[in-house]
Amino acid sequence: MSRIGKKPVDVPSGVTAAVDGQNIKVKGPKGELAFRAHDDVVVEFKDGKISVQPREDTKRARSMWGMSRTMVQNLVTGVTSGFEKKLEISGVGYRAAVQGKNLVLALGYSHDVVYPIPDGIQIVAGKPTELTVSGVDSQRVGQVAAEIRDFRRPEPYKGKGVKYAGEFIFRKEGKKK
Repeated sequence: MSRIGKKPVDVPSGVTAAVDGQNIKVKGPKGELAFRAHDDVVVEFKDGKISVQPREDTKRARSMWGMSRTMVQNLVTGVTSGFEKKLEISGVGYRAAVQGKNLVLALGYSHDVVYPIPDGIQIVAGKPTELTVSGVDSQRVGQVAAEIRDFRRPEPYKGKGVKYAGEFIFRKEGKKK
């Protein structure tokens, strides 16, 4: 069984961390993030490292132990380097463009899909068929990327739609005459 929770999270220079009971606040060059740990774990900050330990030896406490440690690691990674998801758009006439605070997607519908970009998230359309969603919060970046993908999921026959970069789409063979 994995014991990711045993490894303490290093706080690099240029990043300040504060632990107040179950609340963890991390501030760095890219921004500030906070997380409230579950009551089944104990969080300590000393010697430039944040360590997470379970309060009791129960299955729930052990699962919260690893999850809480990963959440703290995501806070530190987010304020230092940030997170990003890349999306690819494939299909004839399918394209994306950023106009002000909106993402405009042409995905084969009778109308363009207008997606308002949430605060704290940056979307860059390098090419009309490539999108990069980035931000400091891992969960929000993933959620925004999933919402954009849900506008037109890739279909299995021609592979048209919005997919994550590197995602494998299981292809089906069409009807035979």
